[in-house]
Amino acid sequence: MITLPPLVAYLRVSTDRQAEDGYGLDVQTEAIKTWAKEQKRRIVAWYRDEGISGALLAREGWMDVEDAISGKRAGGVIVYKLDRLARDTMVQETLMQSVWKLGGEVYSTSSTETNLRDDPEDPSRKLIRTIMGAVNTYERDMIALRMRRGRRLKANRGGFAYGSPAFGQRSVNKQLVKDPTEQATLRRLVELHTQDFSTRQIAAALNAEGRTTKRGKQWTSAGVSDVLRRQATGRHRGKAMTP
Repeated sequence: MITLPPLVAYLRVSTDRQAEDGYGLDVQTEAIKTWAKEQKRRIVAWYRDEGISGALLAREGWMDVEDAISGKRAGGVIVYKLDRLARDTMVQETLMQSVWKLGGEVYSTSSTETNLRDDPEDPSRKLIRTIMGAVNTYERDMIALRMRRGRRLKANRGGFAYGSPAFGQRSVNKQLVKDPTEQATLRRLVELHTQDFSTRQIAAALNAEGRTTKRGKQWTSAGVSDVLRRQATGRHRGKAMTP
């Protein structure tokens, strides 16, 4: 009876991706446990990178995976889907090549991601894997594009789509309205700016007058600069935020 080498499991999710498609750590864990039971493979360690982007330098969990394989403590790694290795197809390929060079194998619980090892006699494997990765990347980018476009359209129609409302405004039922108190402070800030006060002097004057920031704190030079920058951006776009 042939005994198959044990594997390590790798879980990865970034906070935005988890919210986007629900591929949370618990979902990945259950899928890998089910796969291991069906394939009669033993998982000797679980490594994870939580809230991590595609940047390889930040992946402590993945380094542990490679250490386990290079140290012969595992014969490979199992992932939920290849996009848990990376969203970018080129990074996927790089990580798989790294595992193969260490003498290990890469497995996926997805039925569409089998036979991952490149075969000189069957180049279609790598072609199909690469195409599927590119398709997934395209679909993800299109979703992000549609979301950005939707937020932009809503903002152009006067709705509050995302981000923190500019100083002088607040969100009411997802609509931007003027905040009377902040508008008065904004007028005073702009007035001082037109009188050639420095941002440090403007902050000192506002604090002396008992005027606070949106969060109720004292003004700083950086805070004044941020408001002035937003004002300039608004005018450039034809949407000045001054009352």
